[in-house]
Amino acid sequence: MSSESPAPVVYTELIDDGGKNKTSVKCPHCGSLILRPANSEIDHSEFDLPLAKQKRQTADKDEDFTRETLKDFWVVPDMYTFENIGFSNTVDNRKYLICADCEVGPIGYHDLATKKSYIALARVKHE
Repeated sequence: MSSESPAPVVYTELIDDGGKNKTSVKCPHCGSLILRPANSEIDHSEFDLPLAKQKRQTADKDEDFTRETLKDFWVVPDMYTFENIGFSNTVDNRKYLICADCEVGPIGYHDLATKKSYIALARVKHE
């Protein structure tokens, strides 16, 4: 058994010369189209996104969801660019993004201050 951590995922084949998505972005669970090619730009920032599958939290306000630090997001400046996306209730001036068809997520977040949406490359499939 190796104790080495896995190599970071390289997404260069998904990015065109202008820094936009080359392929369609789809839900990894149901295959629903989320974004068409060339509708978002790459952003290499990090964000702590809640894990997709976890037990429902209790009424204790101090308890938080388990999170995963993700790097590399598709930035969508206008929410009407999406082909298919759902928005959660507001949490800390953000809404989490889910697939509108199967309701699995979060696959990203929408920042209410900037009005930009961020889709985690690691949480979607590219075709």
